[in-house]
Amino acid sequence: MERKVFLRNSLGFLGMAVAVPTLLTAAGAADVPEAAQTDGSCPVSPSETAGPFPTITPSSWERTDIVDGRTGIPFNINIHIMNKNANCTALQNAIVDIWHCDKDGNYSEYGGSGMQQTNYTSVHFLRGRQVTNNNGLVSFTSIFPGWYNGRATHIHVHVYSETGASLLITQISFPEGSGSAVQLVNASTENGYTKGMNGYTFKEDDNVFSDDITNAELATVSGTVPDGFNLEHIIYVNGPVLAGSELSKPQYKLEQNYPNPFSEVTLIPINLEYDSVVTISIYDLTGRKIMVPQNGKMSAGKNDFTLNRGDLAAGYYIYKVSIKNQNGTFEESKKMIVK
Repeated sequence: MERKVFLRNSLGFLGMAVAVPTLLTAAGAADVPEAAQTDGSCPVSPSETAGPFPTITPSSWERTDIVDGRTGIPFNINIHIMNKNANCTALQNAIVDIWHCDKDGNYSEYGGSGMQQTNYTSVHFLRGRQVTNNNGLVSFTSIFPGWYNGRATHIHVHVYSETGASLLITQISFPEGSGSAVQLVNASTENGYTKGMNGYTFKEDDNVFSDDITNAELATVSGTVPDGFNLEHIIYVNGPVLAGSELSKPQYKLEQNYPNPFSEVTLIPINLEYDSVVTISIYDLTGRKIMVPQNGKMSAGKNDFTLNRGDLAAGYYIYKVSIKNQNGTFEESKKMIVK
């Protein structure tokens, strides 16, 4: 039985429904990298916000080449998905979505607003979906991402089980400093990277990556400006458990807060199968953590957590709920509106 309880109905923070299609198999299969922890001791990769620009219809973009006409330095992306619940071995048939900005810091499918002035709502560049092969690998052909104010260079990743249950939303960071790909690419004006590093937000000042003390989100990047670059990264998820120890009950159900929108107080319904440690974190749409109103034990059964507006300004926010019990850690995010 699939462990279908992870991030139930949370396919991106917008809660978009995704039909599971016939998926592409990653090309250029490689062995599991030596750096992978396959002794069962691996930590689950950090969970992060999907950000304000998730793919609107990810199931429509099953492809290896995600360039879609954007110009920039060639970039190959190789991501291995490993299953902590199977002794950290490769997770086959996982669905993997990635998306990132172009060399100018813009995302497709969005724009024409204060957050991104250039309107790219009718195009779909630098977005793609694949299914992992027997080594847990997906590979994409892209261009090296640019950057925008407040964020270091990064790639968004959303991992699902083969049945479409969300396993993890995370982000990938890049090495920085003298001689790094980030430095070299942003100095390459002949390839259209015109921003340079003036005003760049480094990882330690990025609201998403600043707490990544162990560099669990840091990729390995190699290559040159003339030849292009390659990225290698390993992501560990709570995937299906080993045969013989499957869970027969759902761990939790997280419902939409109500009222939503709200002006002063809202309730976040959380139904727990077991006594759990529950953490609720509030983020703005840039991924900055605003507050942690709950971090402690909750009893099994129906819980209606009361969230007071406090100092939250009017606008859109993400509440991320992390649930930890004897069967593992489960996370889900939903969007809410303060008026």
